[in-house]
Amino acid sequence: MRRWLALLVAATTSLVLIALLVPMALLIRSVAENGAMSRATAAAESVAVSVGTADLPLAVERVEWPVTVFLPGGRVIGEEARRTDAVELASTGRSVTAECDDGREVLVAVQSPEGTVVIRSFVSDAELMRGVREAWTALLVLGLALVVLGIALADRLARAMTGPIDGLARVSHRLAGGDLDARAEPGGPTEVRAVALALNHLAGRIGDLLAAERESVADLSHRLRTPLTGLRLDVESLRDPEEAARVGARVDALERAVSAVITDARRRSAGRESCDATAVVRERVRFWSVLAEDQGREVDVALPGGELPVAAGAESLAACVDALLGNVFAHTPEGASFSVRLAPHPKGAELVVSDTGPGFDPALLARGNSGGGSTGLGLDIARRTAESSGGGLAVSPVPSGGARVEVTLGRP
Repeated sequence: MRRWLALLVAATTSLVLIALLVPMALLIRSVAENGAMSRATAAAESVAVSVGTADLPLAVERVEWPVTVFLPGGRVIGEEARRTDAVELASTGRSVTAECDDGREVLVAVQSPEGTVVIRSFVSDAELMRGVREAWTALLVLGLALVVLGIALADRLARAMTGPIDGLARVSHRLAGGDLDARAEPGGPTEVRAVALALNHLAGRIGDLLAAERESVADLSHRLRTPLTGLRLDVESLRDPEEAARVGARVDALERAVSAVITDARRRSAGRESCDATAVVRERVRFWSVLAEDQGREVDVALPGGELPVAAGAESLAACVDALLGNVFAHTPEGASFSVRLAPHPKGAELVVSDTGPGFDPALLARGNSGGGSTGLGLDIARRTAESSGGGLAVSPVPSGGARVEVTLGRP
């Protein structure tokens, strides 16, 4: 927008200046020519009053202009000049102005007792253009200065418009990334301020709707407690102890799942969480290292020396790491080594898990797809954790064989 406004102002200003400066330049040239011709005519007429007197040579010497007097007998007084056709025409008694090779000549015919006297006053091209080029240069500089000033003012106006618009775009991207606390700062023209206020209202409304939806999910606990309690009573009334224990375990698992969903919904309604990725990854790698030692797997771990905060909760990040390492143990043969590397990233942090197994198809990123008979939710859990923090997940093959999973996590 800034570039287009600058081009528009430059084009408009240039057209206006051309419409004004070109006639002004022609007027300046005309004024300069008229002034030079007027001075030459005045010089010739000042000599003409002395024709027929003895003061004619003295008058020619005193005039401050190149003047030539052609007398009837062929004698010439003053500047040397060729007797042109215009002089011959003026000798018939007509005062004329004629063009010559390097200027103009003003011819004044004066009658004397001896005949017609022709007074020639010469105006050179340089005299006709005296001061014109300097004036044209000044007009050109003035025009360029006005164009530059117009572009500068247009750019400043464009910045006043595009700055708030860029802010709206950044807030929109933050909202799309899950940061529902992002708000635009109203500024700029009235219309842009109205858009900023509308965007803030929309963000607040989205937050309210999501909170209401999550609370509705959480309220399901009150509705599910009664049937779960009744189901538990039915289990206790079973006569077969083994059957009662088996069904009771299923009821306990169902109750834990419902409680986990409710807890997760309430946790999400409270806003974005953060944790120290270094501590979480170190703890989960230590947990899986015991199984890796039993299966003879070599583990290569590289973690930062200090804290590395990320925009993900400790439980979510732990589930992400468990999903990635669980895939390594589930889909690679025993003895296959793997590595876990955590490092800072421009977005926040990068977690890379690679192994020396057979690898897998990146299409398994889709929820529910699996190449090994599992549920196929592991990579989807990792992907959702990465995207909820403002990052992403990528899968690529390792040249020496195996798979490499890169999880990018945003900063809080």
